[in-house]
Amino acid sequence: MAANRWLRPEVYPLFASVGLAVGICGMQLVRNISTNPEVRVTKEHRTAGILDNHAEGEKYSQHFVRKFVRGKTPQIMPSLNNFFSDPNLE
Repeated sequence: MAANRWLRPEVYPLFASVGLAVGICGMQLVRNISTNPEVRVTKEHRTAGILDNHAEGEKYSQHFVRKFVRGKTPQIMPSLNNFFSDPNLE
């Protein structure tokens, strides 16, 4: 009886959006635990103290998504935005 209440077709987009959000959060957690230079999981790495590893921190912060959008304008549809906002266009 409870399965019929929650497995309606109207609920599928909700399941998909929540599943996507949980997947993104999980991906970010795995990324932080595996590649963040300031996270030390093992005892041997924790005893090292504060490291001056600027190159590793730069590599972590400048990942491929940030490099991809570096030269792009922060607009989703720049031509459409320019069409409606630029008074010089006719």
